[in-house]
Amino acid sequence: MKQERTNVMRLLDSLHLKFSEHTYESDGSLTGTEVAELIGQDPQQVFKTLVTVGNSGEHFVFVIPVNKELNLKKAAKATGQKSIEMVKSRDLLPLTGYIHGGCSPIGMKKFFKTTIDETAILFDTIIFSAGKIGFQVEISLDELKKAIDFSLADLV
Repeated sequence: MKQERTNVMRLLDSLHLKFSEHTYESDGSLTGTEVAELIGQDPQQVFKTLVTVGNSGEHFVFVIPVNKELNLKKAAKATGQKSIEMVKSRDLLPLTGYIHGGCSPIGMKKFFKTTIDETAILFDTIIFSAGKIGFQVEISLDELKKAIDFSLADLV
């Protein structure tokens, strides 16, 4: 049986980047920490993708460990905004092409300025959604930099 591929995986393949895949069964109700447990990984190495809007109306993407919460003040500072708020769940799909729980920093409908929590440098690779619930990709920051532009900052 052929393994299902997500658009994120196909994009990484097309760029000839080194990454690995993790899959798990879920109806979408699992927390990020539960996903980390299911795939046998450290929750500090498994990241979630959060989409926000700044006071300017500009959208921003933040990638943080699944067991942490985004500090909105730090997020605003990292992007030069006065304030940042989370995008409403109902706006996520039309804005990014992804649903809640399956949002990836790679392959959104439009690229938004992306900031990854600085703790990512503590790991050889980080793991995040492959764009569909039940699928994760694991990639080094060096390889990820070849797919998307991002900066690192203290976000939690």
